Amino acid sequence: MSSSFVSKMNKRVTSLQQSNILLFNQEVSQIKDIVKLTIGEPDFNTPDHIKKAAINAVEDNESHYTNSRGTLELRQAAANYFHKKYDLNFDPKDQLLITAGATGAIFSAFEAMLNPGDSVIIPTPIFPFYIPITMLNGAKPIFIDTSKNNFVLSPEKLEETIEANKDTVKAIVLNFPTNPTGVTYRKEDLQKIADVVKKYDIMILSDEIYSELTYGEKHISMGTILPEQTLVVNGVSKAFAMTGWRIGVIGGPADVINEIAKVSEFTITSSAAMVQAAAKEAFTNGFDDAQPMKEEYLNRQKLLKKGLEKAGFSCPNPDGAFYIFAKIPEKIKENSVDFARELANKAKVAVIPGSFFGPGGEGYLRLSYAASEDDLNLAVQRIQKFVESK
Repeated sequence: MSSSFVSKMNKRVTSLQQSNILLFNQEVSQIKDIVKLTIGEPDFNTPDHIKKAAINAVEDNESHYTNSRGTLELRQAAANYFHKKYDLNFDPKDQLLITAGATGAIFSAFEAMLNPGDSVIIPTPIFPFYIPITMLNGAKPIFIDTSKNNFVLSPEKLEETIEANKDTVKAIVLNFPTNPTGVTYRKEDLQKIADVVKKYDIMILSDEIYSELTYGEKHISMGTILPEQTLVVNGVSKAFAMTGWRIGVIGGPADVINEIAKVSEFTITSSAAMVQAAAKEAFTNGFDDAQPMKEEYLNRQKLLKKGLEKAGFSCPNPDGAFYIFAKIPEKIKENSVDFARELANKAKVAVIPGSFFGPGGEGYLRLSYAASEDDLNLAVQRIQKFVESK
């Protein structure tokens, strides 16, 4: 009975495939003695003061529903944190919403904004989850390949794409520092994009979840450049090593956030009370929590980049996050999926094929350096030996 019923289910859902990244990770995880540089997750533990805040909340019986937008105390802490860190000015009462991770923020925003027939401009290579979320809401993803422009969206290409689709474009996705390339946007880059976008009645969804893992120049938020047309997505996952706690934050114009809050309310009711208490502690007393992690990531980045370049890969210099998007040596003739699979099976190093990240990704591999130095050294040795044998 159930197999026949599937044909009657939501075709937007049944037409989708599971995440290529997660499926590939599951596949290679079965290989004995594999070194995994696949999933983008900090290998650090959540800081103790944050864990204690959650434990205290449980012991204080904070086990009830909260305001569906998140506790006001958490929103106030988040607003203060984003103001001091990035000069963002969000009213915690009506311009911030607490979500089930950054993914929950993206889903709720697109569900609230998109109508069937709309389109969303997505610069690629990019974290691919934006694509199925767009399609689930009956909208069409429109890709802009940035690989020929150092993986940065050019204002000229953006305006050209908007003009060609101006009857349908509802939103533009920015993600920086970018997964998978580690490239980020400077203030002048963002200003040029803003100068284009403000000509149109569209929104920017600016996913800045890696904002604290920016190397060199300070992170500049799109929300400070074009606040009236920007939704800023952030959270605690990367900055505080809290991926499993599932707390995201989205901020923007009050009238737009009000509509997004309806979707979140009818989807999750509210995030867990004790987890919100932990997130409040992170935003209140964790201003420098990311610093030692960031220093370690930078050391690992240098180690991995040097090893890959010795093996014949070329890599755009990562300005943030914890990924290297490495161009496969020209002597390798396989596509990125076949090469990544062969690397896993024969060299016992697991990475993610670049083609999974959209147009411009073929010919590359994404390697996460959110792994121990020992694992990175071993991975580099194995990769070098394997490439030499080709």
